[in-house]
Amino acid sequence: MALQDVLIDELRDMYSAENQLVKALPKLAKGAKDATLKQLFSDHLVETKGQVERLKEVFGILGKKPTGSHCNGMEGVIEEGADALEKDEEGPSFDSGIIGAALRTEHYEIAGYEACIAMAKTLGMGDVVSLLTENLNEELAAAKKVKAAGAPIMKAASRQAETPKGPKSGKEKYSAKKSKEDEKKAAPELKKK
Repeated sequence: MALQDVLIDELRDMYSAENQLVKALPKLAKGAKDATLKQLFSDHLVETKGQVERLKEVFGILGKKPTGSHCNGMEGVIEEGADALEKDEEGPSFDSGIIGAALRTEHYEIAGYEACIAMAKTLGMGDVVSLLTENLNEELAAAKKVKAAGAPIMKAASRQAETPKGPKSGKEKYSAKKSKEDEKKAAPELKKK
């Protein structure tokens, strides 16, 4: 497979990821308790729509269609955000879980754009690099904004008293079981020196 084919696959992955976020960000904005966090997610939705448009422009330059790949990685990261919205936490502790999910999302996108930019640079595609760099810079700025908004929220959460946990949901039991399976599978590799 030629590098340009790999780049197109990666770009389709990013296109899918951004489109998934267009659907997920309003849910995060609605679910967040902190007003700054709500506004941050709403503002980033506008940026994300712009990123989708830039990706369409990239595909136009390449003479390819943007569709054809579903980003399973982003689907998983968004699922973690959905899980954070379902937690039985209060106030700042609740928002702290959303902040963690938002940061994972931003860093997933940052990694994707960095990979695409490196490939496009190698292929001498300056116009593609410029458009992708605009998206990357917005993602880097979004991650900084999430961290900045998150600092006082997490500080407030650290002062909250622990609340007794009720029985685990079916989803939580399944997740705990999968975590033990992951640990068991990794154990032989961890023992190797």
